[in-house]
Amino acid sequence: MTDVPQFLGRNLFDLDDYSAAEILYILEAAKGMKEINLREYKKIPTLRGKTVCTLFVENSTRTRMSFELAASRLSADVVSFEAPISSLGKGESLQDTIYTLDAMGIDLYCFRHSSPGSPQLVHKYSGKPVINGGDGRHAHPTQALLDIFSIWEKLGSLEGLKVAIVGDILNSRVVRSNMIGMRKLGASITVCGPRTLMPTGIEEVYGCRVEYQLAEALLDADVVMGLRMQMERMTDGLFPSLEEYSKYYVLSKDTIKYAKDDALIMHPGPMNRGVEILPEIADGKHSIIVEQVANGVAIRMALMFLILGGKA
Repeated sequence: MTDVPQFLGRNLFDLDDYSAAEILYILEAAKGMKEINLREYKKIPTLRGKTVCTLFVENSTRTRMSFELAASRLSADVVSFEAPISSLGKGESLQDTIYTLDAMGIDLYCFRHSSPGSPQLVHKYSGKPVINGGDGRHAHPTQALLDIFSIWEKLGSLEGLKVAIVGDILNSRVVRSNMIGMRKLGASITVCGPRTLMPTGIEEVYGCRVEYQLAEALLDADVVMGLRMQMERMTDGLFPSLEEYSKYYVLSKDTIKYAKDDALIMHPGPMNRGVEILPEIADGKHSIIVEQVANGVAIRMALMFLILGGKA
């Protein structure tokens, strides 16, 4: 009999701390949570009496709302902490902020910050479990899990799949977490983008293949994921313009033809329509971009349930 993975009280800093078996267990739990989200009455009492804090020092309305909706559907109390209008915005240290929140009885932190490694500090100061909602360019494990879940739900397995990820690889925390998780489940990853937006040594570190020509990257791909061009992070003039990027790397009918005919089309959002992906592809019959958003709530519900020891 296979041992049941232990999640109670664990952190989720990134997927390198989780085995393939543990990732699959999370996907199975999310499958059940998605069924709850399809009901007319979507609330269950599994985390009644628990308090979840969404502590977002870096802005992200979509991700924060997904965490808060997940906690609410499990009947947890939710404390939403927005840094610009909080004590952090008035000069208080993160350490003192955590001490204050802890005094209010927080059980789980869902944390986003622009500094890599900052979720570990929240756990150090609080001793409470932390789910990383994105830390700088480093990691975004819940986005990776929902991406993996979206593929797993459609195709049944990631074993042997060819996944092409196209765009701003340098600035994407999503691609880093996805490469770790997808490879653990047996997928092979090709990343593609301009040379100036490709991290040095990424092949050796993450075990992926690098291509600079879009047609080569997409050849026979089972899954194609576009990434947003993160202009807010580009301060070094690494690419002339969005128009120049789109000329060579946009996902369109003309470029997607190199992938398999039924290749799944994905994007972590928000999309720059007409830049990294055209509407004909984003809204096409093989696109699962909208499903990714719905699956994000299910994945985050599953994680909260497992980490806080929810009652079935």
